[in-house]
Amino acid sequence: MSLRKAILKSFNSGDYTATIQLTGSYKVYLEGTPVARNLPAAEMALGRKVAVIFFDEHNPKEAVVVAVYT
Repeated sequence: MSLRKAILKSFNSGDYTATIQLTGSYKVYLEGTPVARNLPAAEMALGRKVAVIFFDEHNPKEAVVVAVYT
Protein backbone atom coordinates (compact mmCIF):
# COMPACT_ATOMS: atom_id res chain seq x y z
CA MET A 1 0.00 0.00 0.00
CA SER A 2 1.27 3.49 -0.80
CA LEU A 3 0.10 7.07 -0.49
CA ARG A 4 0.65 9.42 -3.44
CA LYS A 5 -0.11 13.07 -4.24
CA ALA A 6 -2.12 14.06 -7.31
CA ILE A 7 -3.99 16.95 -8.95
CA LEU A 8 -7.74 16.72 -9.54
CA LYS A 9 -8.52 17.11 -13.25
CA SER A 10 -12.25 16.26 -13.18
CA PHE A 11 -14.89 14.96 -10.80
CA ASN A 12 -18.09 13.05 -11.50
CA SER A 13 -20.51 13.56 -8.61
CA GLY A 14 -22.95 11.02 -10.04
CA ASP A 15 -20.74 8.00 -9.45
CA TYR A 16 -18.18 9.72 -7.18
CA THR A 17 -15.15 9.14 -9.37
CA ALA A 18 -12.33 11.42 -10.43
CA THR A 19 -9.73 11.87 -13.12
CA ILE A 20 -6.40 12.61 -11.48
CA GLN A 21 -2.85 13.38 -12.54
CA LEU A 22 -0.21 11.93 -10.25
CA THR A 23 2.44 14.40 -9.11
CA GLY A 24 5.51 13.97 -11.29
CA SER A 25 3.53 12.43 -14.16
CA TYR A 26 2.91 15.07 -16.81
CA LYS A 27 1.19 12.99 -19.48
CA VAL A 28 -0.65 10.20 -17.69
CA TYR A 29 -4.09 10.66 -16.14
CA LEU A 30 -5.95 8.03 -14.13
CA GLU A 31 -9.63 8.05 -15.03
CA GLY A 32 -12.50 6.60 -13.02
CA THR A 33 -10.64 6.64 -9.72
CA PRO A 34 -13.09 6.16 -6.83
CA VAL A 35 -13.43 9.03 -4.35
CA ALA A 36 -14.13 8.44 -0.65
CA ARG A 37 -17.77 9.28 0.06
CA ASN A 38 -16.87 11.31 3.16
CA LEU A 39 -15.38 14.03 0.92
CA PRO A 40 -17.97 16.72 0.12
CA ALA A 41 -18.59 17.21 -3.61
CA ALA A 42 -18.17 20.97 -3.08
CA GLU A 43 -14.52 20.38 -2.09
CA MET A 44 -13.75 18.56 -5.35
CA ALA A 45 -12.74 21.68 -7.30
CA LEU A 46 -10.61 21.21 -10.39
CA GLY A 47 -6.92 21.80 -9.82
CA ARG A 48 -7.01 20.93 -6.11
CA LYS A 49 -4.39 18.67 -4.61
CA VAL A 50 -5.60 15.24 -3.53
CA ALA A 51 -4.13 12.32 -1.60
CA VAL A 52 -4.52 8.90 -3.20
CA ILE A 53 -4.04 5.50 -1.59
CA PHE A 54 -2.91 2.66 -3.85
CA PHE A 55 -3.76 -0.69 -2.31
CA ASP A 56 -1.82 -2.42 -5.11
CA GLU A 57 0.97 -0.24 -6.51
CA HIS A 58 0.93 -2.12 -9.83
CA ASN A 59 -2.83 -1.80 -10.42
CA PRO A 60 -4.25 1.74 -10.74
CA LYS A 61 -7.79 0.33 -10.48
CA GLU A 62 -6.99 -0.41 -6.81
CA ALA A 63 -6.70 3.29 -5.86
CA VAL A 64 -8.99 5.68 -4.00
CA VAL A 65 -8.91 9.44 -3.42
CA VAL A 66 -8.99 9.89 0.37
CA ALA A 67 -8.28 13.60 0.99
CA VAL A 68 -8.37 17.05 -0.60
CA TYR A 69 -5.95 19.77 0.49
CA THR A 70 -4.49 23.11 -0.55
